[in-house]
Amino acid sequence: MGFTFEKTDLPDVILITPRVFKDDRGYFFETYKKSDFVANGIAEEFVQENRSFSIKGVLRGLHYQIHPHAQGKLVACASGSIFDVAVDIRRDSPHFGQWVGFNLTEENRNMLYLPPGFAHGFYTLSDSAQVVYKVTAEYAPHHEAGIMWNDPEIGIEWPAGRVVLSGRDEEHPGLREAKLF
Repeated sequence: MGFTFEKTDLPDVILITPRVFKDDRGYFFETYKKSDFVANGIAEEFVQENRSFSIKGVLRGLHYQIHPHAQGKLVACASGSIFDVAVDIRRDSPHFGQWVGFNLTEENRNMLYLPPGFAHGFYTLSDSAQVVYKVTAEYAPHHEAGIMWNDPEIGIEWPAGRVVLSGRDEEHPGLREAKLF
C-alpha cells in the first residue's frame, strides 16, 4: 500500500501521508503498517489509542507525559480539520523549545508522528473535529504534564480565532517552569 514519510523542521517529528485508493464506492487507506513505519525509522510499539471530539476554537495542549511513562504519538484527524503542533521539550536537544505545526484534515488524511520528548497540542479549525491518536505508553495520570499553549518563549503561531481551553490547560506553566525531560 504505502506511505510517504517526510522529515519536518524538527527532524524527529515526521509528517506521514497514506496512499489512498478511491473509486466510485468511496476510498480505502491504511492508517498504520508496522513494517513500513519501522523501515522509515518509527519502531515504536503503540499500546493505546485515543479519540477526542472538539468544537471549533477548542485548543487542547500542550500535553505530554514525563518519564518513565513518556509517550510517542501518531496523530490523525478522522473528521474535520485541526492545526496540530509538536514542541521539542528535550533539554539536551539542539531544537529545544522549537515547534512545528501542520493542518491535519479529514481530506488530506495526513498524520503526525511525535516521539517521546515532545509536547503536543491542536486547535480545531472546523465546526467540529475528531482526532485519533495512538500512543507508545499507557495514560499515567501522575506523569502527565503540560506547557502553556501561548508561551511567548516558544512563540507558536496559532490560527486566529476564539480559543476555548480546559481549566487544566489554562493553568500550565511556561516552558522554563515545566517538568521536562
